[in-house]
Amino acid sequence: VQLQASGGGLVQDGGSLRLSCAVSGGTFSSYVMAWFRQAPGKEREGVSCISNSGGRAYHVDPVKGRFIVSRDNAKNTAYLQLNGLKPEDTAVYYCSTTPDFFYCSGDGWGPHNMHHWGKGTQVTVSS
Repeated sequence: VQLQASGGGLVQDGGSLRLSCAVSGGTFSSYVMAWFRQAPGKEREGVSCISNSGGRAYHVDPVKGRFIVSRDNAKNTAYLQLNGLKPEDTAVYYCSTTPDFFYCSGDGWGPHNMHHWGKGTQVTVSS
């Protein structure tokens, strides 16, 4: 299974970006998709997660109301719409798969329960 994240870039405070994660080599509709980010000197942290059907989504508190996770199973692609970007959102953003939406919250939420990872895409927000 291969994941390829794209769509990052440099934006000003308050700007927007749309990240994409194209998945190949597996059955995309069977995967729960997650987005993580890692800022310099910090641990990788979870951002958002979406069920395999797209019917359930989870966003961590710092991004609720600003980020929107979605997917298109016909295109084998997951998306993360980033709105109202802040300098503290600056990080490399990664997409990943996990086998069950159970791992999208609580103690199960974290890189340790993600199975496949793509290379990240850099998001930089200037103040």
